[in-house]
Amino acid sequence: MAKKKFLKRRAANRSRGGDGAIFVMLMIFGVFFAFPLVYVINNAFKPLNEIFLFPPKLFVQHPTMSNFSDLFVLMSRSWVSFLRYVFNTFFITITGTIGLIIIASLGAYAVSKMHFPGDKVFFKIVIITLMFPGYVTSIPNYLIMSKLHWVDTYLSVIVPAFAMPMGFFLLKQFIDTIPDTLIEAAKIDGAKETRIFARIILPLIKPAWLTVMIFSIQNLWNARASNFIYSEQLKTLPYALGQIIGGGIARAGVGAAVSLLMMIVPLTAFIVSQSNVIQTMANSGIKE
Repeated sequence: MAKKKFLKRRAANRSRGGDGAIFVMLMIFGVFFAFPLVYVINNAFKPLNEIFLFPPKLFVQHPTMSNFSDLFVLMSRSWVSFLRYVFNTFFITITGTIGLIIIASLGAYAVSKMHFPGDKVFFKIVIITLMFPGYVTSIPNYLIMSKLHWVDTYLSVIVPAFAMPMGFFLLKQFIDTIPDTLIEAAKIDGAKETRIFARIILPLIKPAWLTVMIFSIQNLWNARASNFIYSEQLKTLPYALGQIIGGGIARAGVGAAVSLLMMIVPLTAFIVSQSNVIQTMANSGIKE
C-alpha cells in the first residue's frame, strides 16, 4: 500500500510540459550531433561542382557514385593490392581489440577484487596516464619497439594497443560494482579463479568490455601506423587512402568517399553496442 502511494506521489510530480521540454531539448542535441554524420554522407555522393559550391549545401542535389569509382580506380593502380591494405587494418584492429579486452579485464579483476599490496597506487598511476595523449608517449613507444626489434612489424601497433588506460579504467570501475559475496560463494562451491573470471566476471561486465571494444576499434581502425611500419606490404588502409587524397583539389570527391568508408566500421560497432555504452557510463562511478 505504501509503495502504491509512493509511486502515485512520484507520478504526480511529472508534468507533460516538463516531458515535452526534455524531448525538445534532446531533439535539438540529437540534430546537432547528427549534423557531421549527415554532412559526410552527403559529401561522399556530391560531384565536384557541388563540393566547392558557395554557399555550401548540406544535402546533395545530383547524387553520383563517381567519387567511389575514382577511388577504386586509384587503388587498383597501386603496386600493392587494395585487399592487402584492408587485411592489414582488419588484422591489427581485431587482434589489438581482443588482446586489449583480455589483458585489461584480467588486470582490472586483479586490482578490483584481489587486493594485493600496492593495488591502489597502481590504479592511481593508470588514472594519471589518462592525462597524457598519444603524442607524448610516441617517442618512448618507438624506443621500446626498436629495442624489441618490432619496428616494421604488426606487433609495433598491436602490443601498445593492449595498454589503453581508458579500457582498464572502465573495466575496473565496472568490476567494482560486482558484490564480493558473489565471488566468495563461487569459491566456496570450489570454483577456481580462472573459472570465476570466465564464467562470472566476463559475462557480468559485458557492457563494459563492449564499450572498450568500440574505443579500441575506433583507435586501431584509423591508425596510420606510419611511425612504426615502413614496409608497403604492411601499411594500413588509412595510410594508403591518405596518400590518395593528398593529390590536391582534384581529389576532393575521392577524399569525401574515403571519409565515409573509414567511418562505416566504427559507426557500425557503436550502433550495435550503443545500449551497452550507456550502461557502462552510468555504472562506471558506482561502488558497492
